[in-house]
Amino acid sequence: MKKVAIIMGSDSDFPVVSKAVKKLREFGVKYEVHVMSAHRTPDAAIAFSQNAKKNGFGVIIAAAGMAAHLAGVLAAKTTLPVIGIPCKSSQLDGMDALLATVMMPTGIPVATVAVDGAANAAILAVEILALSDDSLAQKLEQMKADMEKGVAAKDQAMQAKVAEL
Repeated sequence: MKKVAIIMGSDSDFPVVSKAVKKLREFGVKYEVHVMSAHRTPDAAIAFSQNAKKNGFGVIIAAAGMAAHLAGVLAAKTTLPVIGIPCKSSQLDGMDALLATVMMPTGIPVATVAVDGAANAAILAVEILALSDDSLAQKLEQMKADMEKGVAAKDQAMQAKVAEL
């Protein structure tokens, strides 16, 4: 099975990124987590991206706040899917990171999840890997079934509360 790379622009992004780590663990997907900056260590980020496929990665998740160019820099140097997590910062409530992550030029796509949406980034990475891994596909199907049961149980509990009024 291919690994998932989780690259964050700063160690301050780890509280957000940790949700992706936990989700990948739930699915049994191997991953590596690194800190690399599009601006402070661009050569390291580019080298990682250029070598990601040969190093066994199938998807790259990039988390960054503020200018948030990390996902685009990584996507520019690989053909692997890149998923961007725009991280909320003290300025502009994450809108700057969201816009920087989604506004990519033609030919350099970055799939983007919600601001601080690390769990969904991990699930999307698993969905991509599941295209060629039936056991992951089954785990995803089970996750969706469990979510459906959870909502049905909440609806049933709500009906009981409404009846008590």
